[in-house]
Amino acid sequence: MLPATMIGGGIMAKKQRQGSSALTGMWANMGSTIATFMFVWAIIRQYCPSVLSRSFEKYTHRLMGYFYPYIRVSFHEFRGDRLRSSEAYAAVEAYLSANSSKNAKRLKAEMGKDTSSLTLSMDEYERVTDEFEGAKVWWVSTKIVSQSRSMSYYPEPEKRIYTITFHKKHRELITKSYLEHVLSKGKEIRVRNRQRKLYTNTYDHKLSSHKQTMWSHIVFEHPATFESMAMEPEKKREIVEDLLTFSKSKDFYAKIGKAWKRGYLLYGPPGTGKSTMIAAMANLLNYDVYDLELTAVKDNTELRKLLIETTSKSIIIIEDIDCSLDLTGQRKKIKTEKSSDDENEKLRKEIAKKEAKEEGSGGKVTLSGLLNFIDGLWSASGGERLIVFTTNYVEKLDPALIRRGRMDKHIELSYCSFEGFKVLAKNYLDLEMHPMFDAVQRLIGETKITPADVAESLMPKSLLDDAETCLSNLIQALEEAKEKAAKKKDEDVKEIDTTMEDAVQTKVDEETEKTTVN
Repeated sequence: MLPATMIGGGIMAKKQRQGSSALTGMWANMGSTIATFMFVWAIIRQYCPSVLSRSFEKYTHRLMGYFYPYIRVSFHEFRGDRLRSSEAYAAVEAYLSANSSKNAKRLKAEMGKDTSSLTLSMDEYERVTDEFEGAKVWWVSTKIVSQSRSMSYYPEPEKRIYTITFHKKHRELITKSYLEHVLSKGKEIRVRNRQRKLYTNTYDHKLSSHKQTMWSHIVFEHPATFESMAMEPEKKREIVEDLLTFSKSKDFYAKIGKAWKRGYLLYGPPGTGKSTMIAAMANLLNYDVYDLELTAVKDNTELRKLLIETTSKSIIIIEDIDCSLDLTGQRKKIKTEKSSDDENEKLRKEIAKKEAKEEGSGGKVTLSGLLNFIDGLWSASGGERLIVFTTNYVEKLDPALIRRGRMDKHIELSYCSFEGFKVLAKNYLDLEMHPMFDAVQRLIGETKITPADVAESLMPKSLLDDAETCLSNLIQALEEAKEKAAKKKDEDVKEIDTTMEDAVQTKVDEETEKTTVN
């Protein structure tokens, strides 16, 4: 006869086996149910009409809303029809980058502002937890890829989203206090870690239409400042005051009913510092720079899209605008040519017809499109922007393009003066005074030389070059420029004399011929 303890142990073991078998069967049934549900759902999504599928999803979400105690709020990367990036999304991204590195398991690493440290942020599909006044929230980073089957070679753009989930009992606290806290802290972090960028528009129109943005960028690292520019101090001070006044005039522009933007026209011979001036403006105001290549823009519509995608606190530049497009001569012909009213009217009609044809064909940026870009209705989208044109030949530009209200301030950057030379001598040679300065001052007053040429002469060419060697190089360059200018002047005089002699001889020949005929 078996002991009672053995009998009891056997019964318990049998019950454990039965319980384990029942649990295994339950999990097997559950797995089968889930698999069946997933199969049915896949069939519905694959073969049901999209309208029916969306209706099913809508009512499913509505049904779950009655039982699901959590609320979700989404922050999309772009707002509207992907025309502008969302500032709220950027603020959330900055906030989470500062807080997610503590408990997130998958992170993205990027170079920081000083390019010597890494900035960590949430990777895609990662989930982190945050707490605020006792309320617990969950943040998730996701992206949505279009499921439509496109015949295009380029994929549809991805849509990135940050989603916050919290219990409905904390609704007031999260929507009114916590989210304001996130946006405020995120903006502070963005300002603190902000890297200024240099943008350029892409040339591949097919590719750009499927990208997140039509602009590509690198970090803006140009070191130019107004202190290092070869320019008269008074003129430099005037430009700096104008820029700083603009950057602090948001309320003033709203009061007078104008878009918060300002146009600058920089003109002068090559090598006079127009590009350096733009870099100094960006560094002074801490603005991003958008270098717009007009020849890469397909039409006026694309030009408008590029404008919309620019951010506030930025400088939009079009360098050498006289070379970018045919914007220089058509209207001017009407004003300058001595012709009858009928001929002028005919020319106006031809120009209008040509511009309308170009706009209709969608194959070119026209003058009217560029004018609307500068000060049309679309130019008011966003604020605190500078629009800068540069040109070597200001007289070639259409007056409508550079009038006040479009290019508000005209800045001439001319040949190097003695004051500009002293700035360059301080920059390159660390000199404020030298006996050779008198010779330089005399020669600079007698000839024309660009700041770029002066800087090249002052640049040490070897480790053995001292200040006197560099100044001697400059004096030699000035003397050569003076001789060259004098020689060219003599040649011009001779050419004029020859032309006049030819004209006089022609006149004499004509008179002689008339006398002979008579």
